[in-house]
Amino acid sequence: MADARTAVNPLFLREEDLRQAIELLFFAYRDFTGEADQLLVEFGFGRAHHRVIYFVGRQPGMTVSELLGILKITKQSLSRVLGTLVTEGFVTQRRGERDRRQRLLHLTAKGADLERRLTERQRQLIAAAYRAAGAEAVDGFRKVLLGIVNPADRATLLDQRRGRP
Repeated sequence: MADARTAVNPLFLREEDLRQAIELLFFAYRDFTGEADQLLVEFGFGRAHHRVIYFVGRQPGMTVSELLGILKITKQSLSRVLGTLVTEGFVTQRRGERDRRQRLLHLTAKGADLERRLTERQRQLIAAAYRAAGAEAVDGFRKVLLGIVNPADRATLLDQRRGRP
């Protein structure tokens, strides 16, 4: 007989099922970020640094304004984090060619190496979970995560998956 706490319940919107999902997200996030957090400490960095390194690595040449839109943090907070990453040689800022007011962000070789190290274990965790769950579950997981993301960002993410700018 299946464990009642893990079996799929057609009444999945019950309070207990929703709370279990919240708890699973907390535990998954803790374990997803754990090893990266340990590596970041070696550099005196925190999760904000990780997010900047990750997204600049994913979208080389992004503007500071675009990064602010993704991270949803204040200019002041980003300025502190970005300043440290630039000063310590992980990120470079270049002026835009068409608009000289823009600051285009790129990882240095040092930044790309740190991004790879931070992401590798997380990639392994997700790959193992995906393999264990199977394609149908992965598709469902993506749908659930997209459903949690705010509508404006959801549309952007869906456009990116379709290959639109």
